[in-house]
Amino acid sequence: MAPNHPVQAGWVPVCRRADLVAHSGVVALLEGVQVALFYLPEAAQAVHAIANRDPFSGANVIGRGLLGRLGGELVVASPLYKQHFRLRDGVCLEDPNQRLAVWPARLHEDTVLLGPVRPTAQAGMARAETAQARSAAAG
Repeated sequence: MAPNHPVQAGWVPVCRRADLVAHSGVVALLEGVQVALFYLPEAAQAVHAIANRDPFSGANVIGRGLLGRLGGELVVASPLYKQHFRLRDGVCLEDPNQRLAVWPARLHEDTVLLGPVRPTAQAGMARAETAQARSAAAG
């Protein structure tokens, strides 16, 4: 990345537009967290960023999920148990108590930028991490 790259405070470059696959997901690593990036080149918001870890299986697979619309909402279906997560806020349509972290995402020229994780999703990430830790301790 060029040293004069104009990045606003809090926005982090994670990949190039050429790394994305239209209408599909790829995964980037941001501060040790896997983030699924979905690219919809014709949409007003072309890039969506959501946690890659499926809270139902514990597997990092959301980036391999299928994109679609349910009830007018843009969603990704987990490839394992098929739950649907809204891309705008990470909420699971089948179980609204489950939520994936969501990052603001945008393109700046040919660079994909992610902003800070949205606070509502941080609570969901913390619950998932706590549940995983309890499961590991019990096992």
